[in-house]
Amino acid sequence: MKINSCFFREIRLKKYVSSILLAMGCCLGAQTINVGGSNWTVSVPTITEAGTNYAGTYESATNLITLSGNLPGSFLNLLTSGAARVSVHHTPTTWNSNLHLYAKRSGGSATISGLCVLCTATINGGTTYVEIPQAVDTAFFTINFTGVLGLSNSVSYTGINTQLQISGVSVIVPATTYNTQVVFTIGAN
Repeated sequence: MKINSCFFREIRLKKYVSSILLAMGCCLGAQTINVGGSNWTVSVPTITEAGTNYAGTYESATNLITLSGNLPGSFLNLLTSGAARVSVHHTPTTWNSNLHLYAKRSGGSATISGLCVLCTATINGGTTYVEIPQAVDTAFFTINFTGVLGLSNSVSYTGINTQLQISGVSVIVPATTYNTQVVFTIGAN
């Protein structure tokens, strides 16, 4: 018995990746998160034997999404923990509750500019898959910094590669195209 399904040959997981700027008041410069990348279409092989299921879990390229941005000094001065948090959620257009979406990061660098004494900036966390919930942000990774801030400080971060994973693909999931938008937010930790 051969089962053919447009859905299972191709799950279209469109990530209309967007960025959200956090505004903490009119006196602050905006911290930014820039998102680059492309849509991800999951190719699921055709089942050719009765009683067979799909692999269930599929991964994108390791650099499907690239994140970069800037944290201005006015924002850094407000952070009592010395860290900014990048959070993630997804907003489905069409989705099935059996499908689960995950993200993990690799690489990336953070640098502090301006006058700063004994300053360092690091990117921490997110190197193992984190489930991306619907509509509610969950912590993805943090950008930590230490040192004595001086004049015209800012933290720039670049080259944070993000990989997506989808699980729950099964013959019990109805055959259709599923789409969702992945949203990244940056703010205080």
